[in-house]
Amino acid sequence: MFGCLVAGRLVQTAAQQVAEDKFVFDLPDYESINHVVVFMLGTIPFPEGMGGSVYFSYPDSSGMPVWQLLGFVTNGKPSAIFKISGLKSGEGSQHPFGAMNIVRTPSVAQIGISVELLDSMAQQTPVGNAAVSSVDSFTQFTQKMLDNFYNFASSFAVSQAQMTPSPSEMFIPANVVLKWYENFQRRLAQNPLFWKT
Repeated sequence: MFGCLVAGRLVQTAAQQVAEDKFVFDLPDYESINHVVVFMLGTIPFPEGMGGSVYFSYPDSSGMPVWQLLGFVTNGKPSAIFKISGLKSGEGSQHPFGAMNIVRTPSVAQIGISVELLDSMAQQTPVGNAAVSSVDSFTQFTQKMLDNFYNFASSFAVSQAQMTPSPSEMFIPANVVLKWYENFQRRLAQNPLFWKT
């Protein structure tokens, strides 16, 4: 039903089923892993109204598992990439794997997938730094910000005849703001990360 992929390693598709609705993948040598991809194989969809909460577990200094919620996979979003390199310290969160007798070894972390109701998954908050930033969401945010700024600045536009002289204020012609807006949009469309150079 699920697969797990770590760069430079073979794809894992044989999850250990630890309960009727819970699956686990072992991640040996987890200290060298930065990102992990969890995906549905496409052979068995989730039942209607269900999805999978994805957890990361690593052994703490005493060897006890620390579980952290990474995010979710659903029929509508059948794969996800998670950054786990920054999660190997800190506190765990509530998780459904507590009562399980899962065989572990000290240098092995685990990815756990718990099949749950979509409604209950919506109430959960994944650990903040597990999500991988998406250029699409950044581009969308930037576009909305540009539109908002242009609309806000344009709402104050007046013709030269309507202007009241005020020697202490500077005025920027609306066509300059429009030119900046169009140039920024063009550059963003060509390369969403142009601002980094």
